[in-house]
Amino acid sequence: MRKSRFTEEQMVKILREAGRLPVAEVSKKHGVSEQTIYTWRKRFGAMNSDEVKRLRQLEAENARLKKMLAERDLEIDVMKEITAKKW
Repeated sequence: MRKSRFTEEQMVKILREAGRLPVAEVSKKHGVSEQTIYTWRKRFGAMNSDEVKRLRQLEAENARLKKMLAERDLEIDVMKEITAKKW
């Protein structure tokens, strides 16, 4: 996934600004397209900065747990293969 030049917290601040001012003006000020602001609104619409940080932490933890599960499943498959062989 491509790295954004804005952090999630910055995106939320821009969205709050877009709530007060016209989207065209805000998008021009920050150098993003209007469509980008609408996409961010769809993703972070009702969130504040703290919720975005928590979401990022949960996503990182979820990725770590998925990796652990995949490694464990691989170990189980290897053990089954070893026990299935006749020595």
